[in-house]
Amino acid sequence: MKSRLFSALALFIGALSLLSCVDSDQTQEVIIQRDKEAIEKFLKENPISSVKEYSEPIEGFYMFWEVSAKPERNSILRGDTVTVNYTGKTLSKKIFDTSIEQIAKDNGIFNAGRKYQPLRYAVGYGYTISGFEFAISMMHAGEKATVIFPSRLGYGTQASGGIPANSPLIFELDLVQIKKGPNLNP
Repeated sequence: MKSRLFSALALFIGALSLLSCVDSDQTQEVIIQRDKEAIEKFLKENPISSVKEYSEPIEGFYMFWEVSAKPERNSILRGDTVTVNYTGKTLSKKIFDTSIEQIAKDNGIFNAGRKYQPLRYAVGYGYTISGFEFAISMMHAGEKATVIFPSRLGYGTQASGGIPANSPLIFELDLVQIKKGPNLNP
C-alpha cells in the first residue's frame, strides 16, 4: 500500500514538474506566430487598397489609409481627446462592435439601449485596447484607415463579448476630431 501511495505521489510530482517546464513566453511566442500567419493569410486573400500604408511585420501590425489628410504639425499626445467612428471585426469579417447605428443594424448587433455616436476619449489613459490606441496615435483628423493587429494588442487570451480568445482584430477607423488636452500640450 505504501509503495502504491509513493508511486502515485512520485507520478503526481513528475507530472507537476513537467507542467512547470512549459514556458509561458514560449506559449506567447506560439500565439504571436499563429496570429501573424493568420493576418498575412488574410491580407493575401483580402488585399486592402490604400493611399498610404504602415506595417510592422515582425509585430504583425498593419495599417492602411483609405483617406489621408495633410499632416498637422502636432501629433496626438497623451491627454488629447479624440473623436472617432469605428467598426471592429475578427479576421472572419464578423463585426463585433461599431459606433455606427446602421452598421450595427445591418450586422445583427444593434442594441436599442445604446447611443450610437463617435467614440470620444482622452488618449493615453488605457480607455481602449492598445492596438486601437496605437493606430489612432498615427492618424490625423479627417483620416480613415483600416488597422489589423495580433491578439496581444487586442484582448489577448481573454474572450470578450463575441470575440474569441487569441483573436487578431481589424478596425476600420475614421478620426473625426482631435482636441488638444488642457495644460498638457501647447
